[in-house]
This record gives sequence, C-alpha cells and structure tokens, in this order.
Amino acid sequence: MFSTYYLPRKKAHKRPKESDRRHFFLSVQPSLNLISLILRRSLRRRLRQGEMAGKSNKSKAKRAAQSSSPNSTVSALQPDVPAAPAPAPAPDNGAVEAAVPETNEVPPPVPKEDESESQVASNDDQPKQGELRLYPVSVKTQSGAKMELQLNPGDSVMDIRQFLLDAPETCYFTCYDLLLRSKDGETHHLEDYNEISEVADITIGGCSLEMIPALYDDRSIRAHVHRARDLLSLSTLHSSLSTTFALKYDAAAANKAQNPGDKPNVPELDCLGFMEDVPASLNKLTNSPSEEIKCVESIVFSSFNPPPSHRRLVGDLIYLDVVTLEGNKYCITGTTKAFYVNSSSGNILDPKPSKSGFETATLIGLLQKLSSKFKKAFREVMEKKASAHPFENVQSLLPPHSWLRPFPVPDHKRDAARAEEALTISYGSELIGMQRDWNEELQSCREFPHSTPQERILRDRALYKVSSDFVDAALNGAIGVISRCIPPINPTDPECLHMYVHNNIFFSFAVDADIEQLSKKRPSNDLSVTEKVSSSEKVPCKDKTCDGEHNAELNSCNEVPLIESEQATYASANNDLKGTKLYQEADVSGLYNLAMAIIDYRGHRVVAQSVLPGILQGDKSDALLYGSVDNGKKICWNEDFHAKVLEAAKLLHIKEHAVIDASENVFKLAAPVECKGIVGSDNRHYLLDLMRVTPRDANYTGPESRFCVLRPELITSFCQAEALEKSKCNTKTDEGTDIVSEPSDASADTSKTGDESIHGEENGALTSEKTVTEKQNTTADSAAEISKLCEEISFNPNVFTDFKLGGTQEEISSDEENVKKVSSYLVDVVLPKFIEDLCTLEVSPMDGETLTEALHSHGVNVRYIGRITNGVKHLPHLWDLCLNEITVRSAKHILKNILRDIEDHDIGAAVSHFLNCFFGNVAAGKASTNTKNQKKDQSITKKSQGRGKGKASAKKTLSSYMMVDSNMLWSEIQEFAKAKYEFEMPELSRTTAKKVHVLRNLCQKVGISVAARKYDFDATSPFDATDVLDLRPVVKHSVPVCSEAKNLIEMGKLQLAEGMLSESYTFFSEAFSILQQVTGPMHREVSNCCRYLAMVLYHAGDMAGAIMQQHKELIINERCLGLDHPDTAHSYGNMALFYHGLNQTELALQNMGRALLLLGLSSGPDHPDVAATFINVAMMYQDMGKMDTALRYLQDALKKNERLLGPEHIQTAVCYHALAIACNSMGLFKLSHQHEKKTYDILVKQLGEDDSRTKDSQNWIKTFEMREVQKTAQKQKGLAATAANTQKAIDLLKARPDLMQAFQNAAAAERGFDERAARAAAEVRKKAAAKGLLVRRHSGVQVPPQISQLINAGTADSSKKSGENGEAKVEEKKKESSENGKTTNVAAPAGLGAGLTSLDRKKQKAKK
Repeated sequence: MFSTYYLPRKKAHKRPKESDRRHFFLSVQPSLNLISLILRRSLRRRLRQGEMAGKSNKSKAKRAAQSSSPNSTVSALQPDVPAAPAPAPAPDNGAVEAAVPETNEVPPPVPKEDESESQVASNDDQPKQGELRLYPVSVKTQSGAKMELQLNPGDSVMDIRQFLLDAPETCYFTCYDLLLRSKDGETHHLEDYNEISEVADITIGGCSLEMIPALYDDRSIRAHVHRARDLLSLSTLHSSLSTTFALKYDAAAANKAQNPGDKPNVPELDCLGFMEDVPASLNKLTNSPSEEIKCVESIVFSSFNPPPSHRRLVGDLIYLDVVTLEGNKYCITGTTKAFYVNSSSGNILDPKPSKSGFETATLIGLLQKLSSKFKKAFREVMEKKASAHPFENVQSLLPPHSWLRPFPVPDHKRDAARAEEALTISYGSELIGMQRDWNEELQSCREFPHSTPQERILRDRALYKVSSDFVDAALNGAIGVISRCIPPINPTDPECLHMYVHNNIFFSFAVDADIEQLSKKRPSNDLSVTEKVSSSEKVPCKDKTCDGEHNAELNSCNEVPLIESEQATYASANNDLKGTKLYQEADVSGLYNLAMAIIDYRGHRVVAQSVLPGILQGDKSDALLYGSVDNGKKICWNEDFHAKVLEAAKLLHIKEHAVIDASENVFKLAAPVECKGIVGSDNRHYLLDLMRVTPRDANYTGPESRFCVLRPELITSFCQAEALEKSKCNTKTDEGTDIVSEPSDASADTSKTGDESIHGEENGALTSEKTVTEKQNTTADSAAEISKLCEEISFNPNVFTDFKLGGTQEEISSDEENVKKVSSYLVDVVLPKFIEDLCTLEVSPMDGETLTEALHSHGVNVRYIGRITNGVKHLPHLWDLCLNEITVRSAKHILKNILRDIEDHDIGAAVSHFLNCFFGNVAAGKASTNTKNQKKDQSITKKSQGRGKGKASAKKTLSSYMMVDSNMLWSEIQEFAKAKYEFEMPELSRTTAKKVHVLRNLCQKVGISVAARKYDFDATSPFDATDVLDLRPVVKHSVPVCSEAKNLIEMGKLQLAEGMLSESYTFFSEAFSILQQVTGPMHREVSNCCRYLAMVLYHAGDMAGAIMQQHKELIINERCLGLDHPDTAHSYGNMALFYHGLNQTELALQNMGRALLLLGLSSGPDHPDVAATFINVAMMYQDMGKMDTALRYLQDALKKNERLLGPEHIQTAVCYHALAIACNSMGLFKLSHQHEKKTYDILVKQLGEDDSRTKDSQNWIKTFEMREVQKTAQKQKGLAATAANTQKAIDLLKARPDLMQAFQNAAAAERGFDERAARAAAEVRKKAAAKGLLVRRHSGVQVPPQISQLINAGTADSSKKSGENGEAKVEEKKKESSENGKTTNVAAPAGLGAGLTSLDRKKQKAKK
C-alpha cells in the first residue's frame, strides 16, 4: 500500500532509459573484453554504492527548508510512543506538500523523516549499511554556471554523468569530458569507468569538477539530437490522478485563505451511481495525457544529409531543418565542435554560417538564441517536469498492458521526428556497433562475489539490469519474428521447426495443443516422444554421439501427427521457465542457466533464450555431458556435472535416483531425464530444458497430462509440514512442543504471502526470526532441526513417466508413494484450506490475476480451479469470479487459435466478431446452411497449429470463422472447460460473463486494447471493428528478485505484527534502500515495501509521513501494475483514509471515489471489498455530519454483505456495528442497540462468547442501553416541564377574560378567511398553471403579536424556574459526549481493526 524512494542519506535518482544510458557512451562501443572488464570492475562498484547522490544548490536549499519541519518520523517511532495515532498535524503544515513534494530536478528529494539530527550525529563515525558519507564538490558547467554535488569517494564518473543528465541546469549537455581539480592543484581527466577514489581524495575538500566540451561524432551527435527532442516533450511525464487531486486541493485551500468567508462545499460522490452502471464509467479510467507545450514547430534531419565528402573533411556531421514558432525556417549544421545556422536556401546547400553568427555547443542553446518563444516554452516544460512528483518522471522498465484506450480516438497529427524514428526498425538491436552478448553479460554478473551484503546488492542489481534489458530486447525481437520481418536460420526445414537468431537471442515457437488433440492423436506410450525442440536441444545434436538419431527424429516431422512435431507446447514452455527460475534461485556456483522469456503475441507463443556459447559457430566442443536428448534412449553422465546438479537438487528437494537407458546402462541422476547438461565454448556448465523440476501430479497421470507437474510452492509447503510433524514427534517435553508449534504459524503466514522460498536454510531463518523474541536459544535449535528435516525430504521427478527407473522395486514404490502423498496433500489439505480462506476473506482475490496469484502462492495449479469453483458455490462473488476465470481462460485459447492464422488487415474484424459472439448474441445461418460442414470447418480449437498457412488459407479461415455464432463459440468454451478444468459450465455462464471486468480480464490475457466507451452487453453486437485499437504482446520472464530485501521485509513484517514500530521501520527502510539500489523505484517489490512503511507511520500517528509514502506507492502501482489493478484501488483507498486523518475530507472523498471506480472495473460492484469501502465512505460522511448520506452507504454495504457472504458472516457483523455507531451519533440509541445486538449474535455464533471481539460487542450493547435509559429519563423530564407550562397559561387566561375573548374572535375570523382564501388561491393556481408559473401557497393568518407576547410573558416565570433544569440538561449532554469519547476507545469487532475507533478519535480532535 505504501512506498518511499530514498536511501538513508544518499539522494536517489531515476533509472535512465536504455537510450538515455547511451547518451554518454560516446565512443565506439567497446570490445567484449572491455565489456567484461566494465561489468567486473566499474559496474560492480557503481551498483554497490547505489545511485549518485548529487544535488544542485537550489534543491539543497529547498531540502534544508523542508528538513526544518517540526514533524519527524524518528521521533514518532520511539519505543515509548503509543500505537494509537497521535494528534494529526494541521492541514496547512505540509499535508499536500507531503503528498506532492516540490523539487526543481528530476531526482526525488530525500524525505525529512529519514533520520533525525541525533541519529546523524550518533552514526557519523560508523555509518550504517546503505548510508554513505557525502562530500561537497563544486561543478563548473559548460555554460559557465556553478553548481554543487554531494559525492561519495566510491561514486563512479557514470554516476556523475547521470546526475548531470537529470539536473535542469545541465540536462541538455551530452558530449563533454570531466576534469577533476584537487586541492593541491592537480588536474585529473576522468574516464567514464573510473571511481573518484581511484583518481583523487575528495574527503580532504577543495575539489572541483569542470565540464569541458568534447568532440561530437556520428553516434554522439545523433544521440544529442534525440535527447533534445525528448527534453522538449512531456510524453515521459506520467501524472497520477492522486497528484492532480492534491494540487487542486492545494489551490482551493489557497483561495479559501484569501476568502475566509467562503464555506467549504464537499460534493457528494457518485460512487453508488457508477457502481450501478460500471460500463458507463470506462471513460473515467484513462488518464488524459499531459498537455504538450509546443516549443518548436519541427526539428527534422535535413534532406541535405549525408554531408558531401568535402564537407565531411572539414567537420560537418549532420544537417537539421528547424521551423520555429515564429515561422522562421533554419538549416542548422552540426559539426564535431558546435551547431550553427548555415546560409542554405532552397535546394542548394550553402555551408557558410548565416549573418546572425550564432554558434553554440548544444542544439537547445542555439534554439534559445534563435527564438524567444522557444526559450519561454522550454522554461515552462522544465518547470512542469520539475514540479511533478519525482516518480512521475521515472520510466518503467516493463510497463503493464493497458486494455483501454481513450475514446474518441485522438487525432493523429504529423510528426516528422516520429516518422524518422519509425523508419528504422531494429526490433531491439543496436543500430551502431556490435550487438550485446546477453549470455556473457548475464553469466559474468552471476560470477560477481556475493559474500558481503554490499556485494550481494551489487550482484542483484547487475542481474536485474541485464535481465530486464534482455526481456525488452526479446519482446521487440519476438514481434519481428511473428511479423515475419526476421528470417529463420533454417528456412529449408518444415515451418514447425523454424528457428531464429536476432540480436544474439534465440527464438523458437511453442504451439498450443489442446487436451482433445493430445488424447486423440497421441499414442498411449507418448511420454517417450520428444517433448521439446528448442535452442537447447539443437546444441547436443552436433555431438557425434547423438547426431544420427536426433536428426532422424527431426526429419520425420511431416510423417508423424502435427502435435508430435511441434517444437514445444504451451505447458512445457511454462514449466521450463519455472524450472529456470528455481535453479536461478538455488544459485549453485558453477551451474548456469540461459536467460529466458516467453512472449505471447497474435496467437503465437515465442520462447526467447540467450544463445548458448558456440552453438552458432558449430563448435564441436559443445558436448552433452548430462541428461538425454532422445527421451532416455541414450543418457549422458559426468561426475563433475553431477556434483553441481546434486548440490542444486538438495535445495530443490530433488532425489538422487537411478535411471536405465535403452542399452540397460544405469545412471545416477539428480534431475529430470530430459534435461541437458552442456559445456559451452566458454567452458561454463549449462543446465537446460528444466520442464519437470518438480514431480508429476499423481492426480493427473494420463498420457494427455504429461506436463501436469506440481508447483514448487506446494513442494516447499509440504516439506515444511512434514518437517514440523517429525519435529513434534521427536519432541518429548511440553516446552519443546510449544516451541515448535510457533514456527507452524510462521510457515503458514509465509505461504499466505505467496513468497516462493526454495532454500530450507532461508525458511529456517524466517521461522527462527518469528520466535527469537521469546526463547532465543531453544528456538534457534528448533529452527535448525526443522530446516534439517525439511532438507532431507526429496522427490524423484521421473516417477509416473515412461522412463525406466533403476533401483529395487521397493525404492521405486517408495518414490511413487512420496509423490502420491504430496499430491494427496494438495487435494486433501491445501485445497480445503484455500477454499476456507476464500470464504473467511483471509484470501480475497479481486480479479483473475489476483486469483491466479493466490492459487500459485498456495501451491495450487490453475487446473484445479474447477474444484475450487464447486467449493464456493454458496458465495456469489467467488462463484462468479472463478466461473468467469474459467470462461476467460477457455476463450483465450480459442481466440489465440483464431489470431494465429489471421492476416494483419483482418485482425480488427476477427477480434470484434469474436467479442460479439462472446458478449453478444450473434445468430447462426448468415452465410452457411450446411451445419455439419460448418461445424467441421469452424472447430476453433481443433484447427491447424502451425504459423500462418498463406494468404489464401488465412482468408478461408477468416471467412469460415465469420460465420461462427454465439452458440457455437460457447459450445467450444464449454468443451474446453470440461476437458482442461474438469468443470461443467452452467447455462447461466453466458449471462455471468456479460460484465466489464470479464472484458478486462480477456483483453489483458490476450493483449487487446479497446476503446474506453460504454458497451451495451445486452445488444446483439456490442462491439465494432473500430473498437479494437491495439494488440500487444504479453510477456512472462525470469527477471530475478532481491533476496536480501525480501528477507528484510519478512523480518519487518514479524516486528510489525508484534507492535514493534521502531524496529519494523528500520527493517523496511533498509529493505527499501536495497531495493532502490537494485531495481530502482519502479518495481512491485518497492511498492510493497513502501506500503509497510506507510503502515508503520500511520500506526505511529504520523499521517503526513504516511501520506508521503502512500503517494509513492500509488504512483508505482499505477505504473507497474496498471491504472485499474486491485492494488492500485486499495492504494487510493488507503490514501483517502490518511487524508481523512488530517481532516482533509474533501480530498479523501475524491481518492475514495477513484478507489470505488477501480474496484468496480476490476471486480464489479458485487464484492466484499466494495462493501468495506462503502463503510469507510460512510464514516467520512458521518464525521462531516451528513448522516443521511452515511446511512445510505452503510445500508448498501449491509445489503451487499448479506447477499454475498450471508447474514451470519463476520463482515455482516461489521456492517451492523457501523450502523450502530452511526445511529448512536444521531441519538437513535434504540436502533443502535438493535444493530449491535445483531452484531453480538453473529460474533457469538462465529467466534464464541469468550472471544475478545464478542466481549467488546457486549460492552457496546451495555453502553447503548445506558444511553437509551438516559434519553428516556430526559424525555420524561421534558414532558413534565411542558405540562407545567401549559397549566400556567390556562391559569393566566382564566384570570384575564378579555384575553380569552380576543382569542375566540381571532379564531372565528381565521376560519372565515380560510374559506375565501382557499377559493381565491385555487383560482390563482389554475391561471398560473396555464401560464407555466409557480405560485406559493398563502401562509395563513398569524397570531397577533400582542397575544404571543402575553403568552410569553405568562410563561416567563416558569422558564426562570426551569433554568436550573436546562443547565442540568446541558451538563448531562456534555457528560454523554465525554462518555461517547470514552467508549470509542473500546476495540472494534472483527474486521474493523482500529478503523472505526480511530475515526471516532479523529472526530473528537476536530471538535476540540
């Protein structure tokens, strides 16, 4: 929920794009040896130190002002601070400032909460991990300006260049050298890969840097022009709606300060409105792009390019045509030294400088001299970028797919620069210089030392950077492969075996094979057939030991059924990726894996891998040393290789076992038979084809289920459970039993969070961390024992296959029994527990993605979703969620089959027709009358599996598919769901699918983007071809995570659960510092870390600090997960609660409205989380005094929970309690008592009478009873006083007969007047109605003033006498109010946490 972007002392910077990174690599790209040197020497040091911490004088002054704020997180986190929120700061003291930090530069400011002065003083001598001592160094820029950097001796020159690239003063300088002048007068020329400490000692002070213009070359001058274009555009600025809310609120607050008489008007949200009509709110999701500030009409490469040879000899490198906003046209020459305007006009080049004589070292500097409008506009652009939140300027490495695009579609305007860039299609490769050797970079990074924390940070960052760049390059390359823009390396082979090499990445196709094909076309002994033909299998075939057999098998592609000749199946590709991840996490020294990514695009699945060294050169030294290439017929074995594999097998719970090949030779393996252990030409040991690292699922043993393997999370969970059981059996004393029972809870919590821990040692460490606060020594021994027992449990991955196993029959039976046991554990323990967690809302998925993540984190394969669906039939929201997920997954496979054979010009029509058949009701019989032939031709899941069959075939497929109707499509979906998920889809499934969140789920899984407009799902054809706006690839990858930060987060969560705020804050801060250095800010793990930081600050009472962290987490979620991801919705909800804690209710309601919109789009309006959000909205309106609105939301939340969860669910009790609190605020104590009584009854039934929450509810009931008695007593006192006043008035009238007569006369006159007035009024209303006017009714006769005065005079006496009574009432009300404040401190029932009680406390603070 909450995030932070900072190092403890060192300023953090945005990670540059790859194109930005190259701006300061101006020389020819270095050789492979130099790259290796860079990786091993400079990058290691640079990454260890983290991002450079420089700042300008301006930003330094601003941070100094910010740090003077009295609020300090550290002071709030002292151990003696209570957990209850402290008084919130005033709204004017930085609430919005905390949410939207101001800065004059791209890098984000270090939050003032990081550390207090006392901490800095205490740590001066020994800085903590991640804290680096900084020294001031002045910088003289190319323009002659002065600025100051705060540097560390370990900073590299690339760090300095990156800061200068981000700083507003120097952002447009790209080609320069750096000179370092030391205190003793020496001058040092800095190379890009030098560290400052290697050149001079800056700790003594007096050092300065100077930027010296360098000479441009062809590469660097083009990079300079591209950089200038980027600076002039706001397209890289991704503004969050939360930032917009805060800025508008800030402006409104400023207006209010100028006009203090204006009352704030908080408009009512339309949440209930768009919850009822979710399709109409689609256009509210997409963020409007930043409005561009035009600086120049155009900057394009001139048609005079390239320079003629005689001009090249005098330094001309490039010519540019520029049109300024004033309409002036210039032809600019870029030379090795500068830019200037030449004298060219028309079609003849005149290289002489123009009369103006302007010449500058940068393009932007020249344009500023040529155009005053450019100078003004450029200043506005830089100011807008600087005023944005720093995270909004950071580029996300792998941005999520956006399934909605703005509607109406924005006009496509001319952009010559964009056209120039699009003309050169590189598909991810370098245009100039040698291509990157992905495998060498990756393996070199893995060989970095990692014995110390700093070395591990360095290594993790290098691996993350290289892996992310590889995925990006693989994505672009896969698009080129599928678009047939990259030729295969084996064009003479059958199309199903085509392979591609581009940008040093190997590409191969995986073809989808549905269940029916596997069962019908595959023989019963099919497990012996080749499972995968990929890059890894092409290597061993060059070895003479297996060349003949392997090539014979490949050449038989056309003779065997299509399914047997496909290169890989979807399942094997997924399993291979999972296996690669597991071995990467095992991280065994000397054992390597290839980089890998899976790209789904236009119905094709492409597997991208880094190239195995030596494969493209046909090097015979690439030999198969381990495993088999022919499914066990011939098995290779090597002792050294086996030792490495065995070391990894111990961490992955893989048993060493015997396997017999076709020649009856027995081999001891510790991996699947079909894996390949190969020594590359670089002498590294590579293990490939890891499709069955975990054993097969014993519940699915048929020939069609050969890829049904167990998930690694299940293996880990089972091993932990078994180890705990054995440990309990070995423990004799009661004390020992208590000790080992606690890690059980820890392991359960770990499984709920979905962390995929492979190492038994790590699991033991986490378990030990849980119990170390109670009994350190005993717990450490227990954890070590459990860890040891866990490591001893292993499985044979080759059981339930057709491979011939060695050993005795008892050993084989024992191995099979172990696999059956874990498979039974999945069905008998894990699945029921998961269903129970779903029902109790311990696990609460919102959409298909979060449901899949929850399944995987619990070790459950998606193929079990049918069983889960049948287990949650009694809960409507879970039934709909699981049913729709089955429907979408089945439809996805059908749609991919269609897209595979569709030509480019038919994609929009085919996709829209499919969506109409899926969501609408397309009737049959439009083009064909032969139902049988139509059914045969249109069998969507049974058609060809190869790539496109040519234009004629594609047209035929499209025309046949266009005749498919809704009934036919849904019949295919039902068959697929039954075959793959073992689920009989009900008839109502078609109706259930007619929802926006189902459309969202399908679009995200296939990569479709549709127009953000309202769709009528009740129409026959809701979609048009123009509604399909884009088709993007969907990627799965193996980018590593940072284990160091992961362990810190786990320890922080344990500390937070125990209420140790200061310790947990320390752990989360260190974890964030490491993550920021490893991944940069735009990563999901950073977001999770920041969520916990904000949670700690919230519990410590620092609302402003919590808002700062929450805002960062929100921006990260929007950029990394998507605008409508459930986590993004919850981020908005948390932001709203924090704003409400600062009494900024209007801003809170805006964020809460956004949260409800996103929840409606991701899960639909019928979800318990929506009801819980309604309760929070109601509490906000209740604090504002708008009780009618609050009650409406509470009643709607109650209806949702009763309908979705049942009348006796704990969340229903939460709603009743909230209603009781609301009625209590209105003085309706009897209703409060009734609602709380229902709360109590539910809690008694669900939790029992002894539960603390049940007792709290009972206390509330007593409180409401007491208040009702007090109210009744007050009412009786009031009635008595009224009776006494009436009697005195009667006595007065009896004593004054003249007054009695006057009253009687007035009454008679009133009756007579009423008769006439009624007739007159009726006539007037009749005429007014004819004219369309509105006439107010007459108010009647008033009592004469003198009579009312007499009555008042008569009652004055009694009023004086009852004065004491009135004062007593006021005192009683005050007492009751104070009682309200006391009772709100009672803990709220289950599910509420501190939410309601904290809201009541906030209300009291506001009144004070």
